[in-house]
Amino acid sequence: LSSGINAEWPLRPGIRGMIPHKTKRGMEALNRLKVFEGIPPPYDKTKRMVVPSALRVLRLKPGRKYASIGRLSHEVGWKYRDVVEKLEEKRKEKSAAYFAAKKKLDALRAKAEATV
Repeated sequence: LSSGINAEWPLRPGIRGMIPHKTKRGMEALNRLKVFEGIPPPYDKTKRMVVPSALRVLRLKPGRKYASIGRLSHEVGWKYRDVVEKLEEKRKEKSAAYFAAKKKLDALRAKAEATV
């Protein structure tokens, strides 16, 4: 990054503290860790999935404090928060349009199957 702050910086030390990084197994696990800013090319075409057991609304009690990586990074000097928010809005619009079209096709398919 041109800001001099590595995108993985806030996440890697947190994960390092959660694993036994002084053991061989822990070091190997930390070396296998991949942290990306955004979605890199090999992964941007894969289907995204929601993991229900990891949703904040299901895991945290109401009123519990939480922090997002984007906000923390912005507070320590990351300059691309606005850019990511704009891109996320575009992605949500495209996703909503895709979902509406898919819903329409599914309804047509169900209607066709009912008539056949």
